[in-house]
Amino acid sequence: MGHGAAVGPGGEQQVTLRTPAELADALPYLLGYRPEDSIVLVALHDGPAKGRFGGRARLGIPPRTDDWPSAAQQLAHGLVTGSERRGAKPESMVAFLCQDPAVGESARDVMERLRPLAQLLRRACGALDVPVVEALCISDGRFWSYCCPGNGCCSPDGESMGLPGTSVLAAAATYAGLQVRGTLRELRARLLPWETAAALCQEAALDTAQAALVPRILEAESRAEVAEETLAAVRRAMERLAAAPSMSGGLDADLRDDELIGHDDAATMILGLQDRATRDRAAEWMEGDEAGPALRLWRALARRCVGPYGEHAAAPLTLVGWVAWSTGDELEAREALALALAADRDYLFARLLHQACNEGLDPESIRRCLRAERRGRERPTTTTEAGAEGGPEAAEQPSAATHTVAAVPGDDVAPAGKPCGTGSRRRRRSRPERSPDTRAGRRALDGTAQARRPRSTEGTSPGGRRSGRPADGPRGRARAHRGADGQDTPPEATHVDEQP
Repeated sequence: MGHGAAVGPGGEQQVTLRTPAELADALPYLLGYRPEDSIVLVALHDGPAKGRFGGRARLGIPPRTDDWPSAAQQLAHGLVTGSERRGAKPESMVAFLCQDPAVGESARDVMERLRPLAQLLRRACGALDVPVVEALCISDGRFWSYCCPGNGCCSPDGESMGLPGTSVLAAAATYAGLQVRGTLRELRARLLPWETAAALCQEAALDTAQAALVPRILEAESRAEVAEETLAAVRRAMERLAAAPSMSGGLDADLRDDELIGHDDAATMILGLQDRATRDRAAEWMEGDEAGPALRLWRALARRCVGPYGEHAAAPLTLVGWVAWSTGDELEAREALALALAADRDYLFARLLHQACNEGLDPESIRRCLRAERRGRERPTTTTEAGAEGGPEAAEQPSAATHTVAAVPGDDVAPAGKPCGTGSRRRRRSRPERSPDTRAGRRALDGTAQARRPRSTEGTSPGGRRSGRPADGPRGRARAHRGADGQDTPPEATHVDEQP
């Protein structure tokens, strides 16, 4: 890799990096954020002598060394196969290990401790015929090269990272208007449940809403009424958020949004969104002037899924991921969907969206499907003598565009070439009247809808039910993001991001 900037054949600016220091400084600009406790692989194309950056893949560093071999193989295999799906196998790789020292540990100690992981990464990539041409450890503002030949060219204490944003790539990214969005910890903080005194009030409101709404959701006669009440509350909340003046800074903006949403309204929306059909209708607010207030509302509702209601966060987190992906923010989309899968591994909407986002599919096909559903409901209907809505031909009319991608809203996926309608009349008729369609419904059928069981003294929910709080106390919020942090990571939670 050379040094400097040039203009490519197509007129685009090309930036080349030569030294490990430039690679280390450029990493946040390659990802769009500053990785923490992360293994990062970056694919290179066009040969090892002059590599062109391709896909990026990130995985949290597993705390247990026994998990390192599988993590290395998973990350390498995911990036290589993802690149092949996009048309070209990488020629080589650059690996990064990013972790700050623990208490009583130096940055050099981190480098030595992670050296076996670097070797595992090199072997995993080599087994796929994709050599690692550079492997860097970044810790506490310093970096080391695991590929250094050891002839005295590098200091044993590493090299200083210098001032952030001083590489050629950083300058080019700044000129192009690209920004580094802080750390993943800061991004996740906008989506994780409250740990303040207000969480107790919100939990009480959720208890009340669950006792009142779950029986109505399970009744076919009242289920539609609950859906309309939920969506009406969503519309009112979005109007309040849209009317509020914009604020800079994620934390201040989130605090202001939280003040605009009452505990009872939030509980009504969270419980109502556990119904799949209601959630799919809420997903229609995904573009234009509606997308911004909707995204803010789904973030706020995810933060309200406190205490034993951690599983309920899967619905609003999936909506965060969908709206973020629909509006072009793949970083927040992946993090939100990974958190949704951590809250509920079996939440199929999140799985489908996460896979589609990682595979670089176009969200427009899903947007067309949702637009068609919305137009179908808003179209005036007439009643024929036979009682069919919209005329005799309407009964055979598909309720949305044909299914073109694997990831479509709704947990029933139509085969290719069939209507994808998320709320199609035909599919709803096939459901039993008391289908345990939601998590809330399953709890109700188990006899837990009327009153939630008391939590144990350790802060966990009984019966092995996952919650927003970890089993060892309220401070372990990282448990909610097991998938993205490399612990018990499902295959689809691997972050593979192919960018030009």
